[in-house]
Amino acid sequence: MYNYDNNNLTQEVESVIVSYHDVLLLLHAKMSITLNMMARFHRWRKRNMSERAFLAVMSILAGLFSGMAAVVLKNTVNITYRLVDSLVSQEVHNYIYFALPIIGVTLTVLIIKYVIRRNVTHGIPTVLHGISKKKGRISSHNLISSVVTSSLTVGFGGSVGLEGPTVATGTAWGSWLAKTFRLNYKNTILILACACAGAMAAIFKAPIAAIVFAVEVIMIDLTVFSLVPLLLSSATAVVVSYLFLGKDVLYPFQVTQTFELHDLPFYILLGIVAGFVSVYFTKVYMFFSDFFDRLKSPFTRLLIGGVGLGGIIFLFPALYGEGYESINSGLAGNLEYLFNNSLFYDLREEFWAILVLLGLIILFKVVATSLTFGAGGIGGIFAPTLFIGVNTGMLFAQIVNLFSNQKINANNFALIGMAGLIAGVLHAPLTGIFLIADISGGYKLFVPLMITATFAYIVVRTFTPNSVYHFQLARRKELLTHDKDANVLQMMEVRELIEKDFGKLSPDATLRDLTVAISTNHRDLFPVVDKNGKMLGMVKMDDVRELIFKQELYDKVTIKELMYMPEYFINPDDSMEVVANKFESSGRYNLAVIDKEGRYEGFISRARVFTRYRKQIIDVSHV
Repeated sequence: MYNYDNNNLTQEVESVIVSYHDVLLLLHAKMSITLNMMARFHRWRKRNMSERAFLAVMSILAGLFSGMAAVVLKNTVNITYRLVDSLVSQEVHNYIYFALPIIGVTLTVLIIKYVIRRNVTHGIPTVLHGISKKKGRISSHNLISSVVTSSLTVGFGGSVGLEGPTVATGTAWGSWLAKTFRLNYKNTILILACACAGAMAAIFKAPIAAIVFAVEVIMIDLTVFSLVPLLLSSATAVVVSYLFLGKDVLYPFQVTQTFELHDLPFYILLGIVAGFVSVYFTKVYMFFSDFFDRLKSPFTRLLIGGVGLGGIIFLFPALYGEGYESINSGLAGNLEYLFNNSLFYDLREEFWAILVLLGLIILFKVVATSLTFGAGGIGGIFAPTLFIGVNTGMLFAQIVNLFSNQKINANNFALIGMAGLIAGVLHAPLTGIFLIADISGGYKLFVPLMITATFAYIVVRTFTPNSVYHFQLARRKELLTHDKDANVLQMMEVRELIEKDFGKLSPDATLRDLTVAISTNHRDLFPVVDKNGKMLGMVKMDDVRELIFKQELYDKVTIKELMYMPEYFINPDDSMEVVANKFESSGRYNLAVIDKEGRYEGFISRARVFTRYRKQIIDVSHV
């Protein structure tokens, strides 16, 4: 019996191995067919399609994919929200606000840690980092990970929005397209910008604002070459959004009172107020970001952030979720959302209570958003910014109407406050202007939108040089800007420029050894290195030119007598901007590369830096 079972087991194992081998052969065959078809397509495309025509097709595909990403994400969150709401008993509804966000963030953290097993970062910083340090490559898990994690975070009431995850998902598909169709760097970045614009166009139904956003925040160069792809992508995505989500504007707004010149000082003052609120938003966000970064355990972050978030939302239920319904209520002049399901419901008729609650939710919204992110939730900051903006505008108008003889339209100021906060928090005044005009249909208020956004931007730039999207990249000196020279230097890596074909000498070597090295090397610099690889100095050909003809000194003069330690040298972790400054200040043509422990790694030449710079300029420039 034992032999029979053993033989059966052996036969089964062999059968499995044969089947597995057949599967591998089938997969290999299909992969070969796919690669062959792709190779044929690339050959056909190069023969029959110009680069501009091909990029137009790619931009339409990017808009299609990013538009579908927005539709899927929006519907997934709505389903999650309705499912959660249907499971919550009305008897405990007031108290469940404490638990629901914690549950959502906990599920998000567990899925990231045990299912995705990759770091799911916030959308737009992920895109910016991919552009600056990964040559436009976005990790493939972002094709779906942001959809799942943000749905749980927002669906359970996390105080964040969906715009960041939508952009992360859309640009991940754009990166996949670029990789699949073997696009070079400059075209990869263009398709990422197209996907980003498409995602914003679809989620907000604001195609013009989406293009402006790609230029201002993602910092794509708006050239004749890039304009058509951006237009095609944005238009395609918004059509997809219309088909699946309807054509209604996100924030329907009826302009009952247009711009009056006597309101001009108040719009300027609102811009200044919005600027200072934006500074507060940025400082608080940065504080909590640094605080949670110092906590190494994800479960410690979850505990602190989750409990804090639950407590704030329990006290102020208006901070629950994205807040779009509250924004629409505020734009309509209905402030009941401040009191609904809260401990302050009995004070809803008191004017002073309205002012106090408006001020408190402005202050605590950014705290709730920061805690959501700090605890491990995934989302975006657009919705919180719009929420704070509408309440800032409403509070401003209420105070002006209380203390001033001139009455202003509170609803108009609530709308324009959103543009002020977008301009301030994101450092994107044009995005604020066009986005609010697009998503509300409020183009009749275009002039006050411009005024408020401009003054908010001036104020915030005075106190915070980088937006919440950019400050971490700026700290690491990885932020790309519209300064093409600085961007090209940012993309260059010191370690890729190191030349190592220099003859090394020992400090105990003699002048005779140096002459041998000169005869066998084509360089005129010789690093002096000890047995541990530490650089002790260097010998320059010009300094010993006369000595090498005096043979009587060959065995008398040692290298340690001839060497000197260079005043200027490069650390392999230096940025290219530092390297360029060192070349300029030193006047040298070659600089030694020495690590923090003093070990010699090679030299970098001015000529090689310039050559690589010119090549990089060509790679990133559109004609």
